[in-house]
Amino acid sequence: MRAIVLEKPVKSNELKVSNVPIPKVMPGWVLIKVKAFGINRSEIFTRNGLSPSVLLPRIIGIECVGEIVDSSDSSMATGQKVISMMGGLGRDFDGGYAEYVLIPTQQVYPVQTDLNWEELAAIPEMYYTSWCSLTDTLKIKQGETILIRGGTSSVGIASIQLAKALKTTVVATTRNPDKSDLLRRHGADCILIDDGTIKEQMQIEFPDGADKILELLGTKTLKSSFGLLKQGGILCVSGILGGEWELEKFAPMDFIPSGSYLTIYDSKIVNMEKLADMLDFVKVNQLKPPIAKVFILEEIAQAHELMESNKACGKIVVVV
Repeated sequence: MRAIVLEKPVKSNELKVSNVPIPKVMPGWVLIKVKAFGINRSEIFTRNGLSPSVLLPRIIGIECVGEIVDSSDSSMATGQKVISMMGGLGRDFDGGYAEYVLIPTQQVYPVQTDLNWEELAAIPEMYYTSWCSLTDTLKIKQGETILIRGGTSSVGIASIQLAKALKTTVVATTRNPDKSDLLRRHGADCILIDDGTIKEQMQIEFPDGADKILELLGTKTLKSSFGLLKQGGILCVSGILGGEWELEKFAPMDFIPSGSYLTIYDSKIVNMEKLADMLDFVKVNQLKPPIAKVFILEEIAQAHELMESNKACGKIVVVV
């Protein structure tokens, strides 16, 4: 089968397709024919050698969509449409950048959908991260104001769509004023230009601050974001688009405003009920996955280059 095997840390233009054996089925695991997958920033970190827990060689890719071709000892039927993400996929065992992938049964989620493979591939990690960040971690409520820091990222756009459908007032940030219309088209009520005057802009529109903040840029803007949060509000870090994992000289008593809350969300463990709720919500509200561009497997280098350029404004999808 064709697959993207990471032998060592490489630049995006060094990624190439290899031919490797189709995985052998074993009890507790099912074989999936991959139809498409989304590109994620964590895969860029892994490709650059910045994921020390990932042992090479490894077929990377933390999510995929496809069909069951060998259900092994599971109750799933051959031909069943499924999605899978996280839980060690592409990190502890081979991932979705391939024609076939072998995945633990408990990490394979059957879906009933009319979406085509490209649209379905744009949903798993992007919408699930957004959905759980908003509903589970931030616990947003109708009528609240939510600020989405990093609004033009794929998760940012999905979060705007979901938050608007959840009947909140949505504020989104971007460094590029030319992307304001894009954010409004997806449901943002107010746009803040991240040019160093974001606090002043926020005070004009929402002098008391936001009830909730979804921080997708990470530690780089965390302190700034706390200055935009309403007293008693919640700030959730769900991304590190700013590229900095750690915060130097972190003093909680000085950093976190009194009565406010800092939390994080990651999707290492997927909850099937929450996933089903999210898929139903997307369908009922007729949300259209924001797809930036679709590539084929042989164009994996170009897909990674687009991700690194920060110009995608939506999910990057690869069809197999």
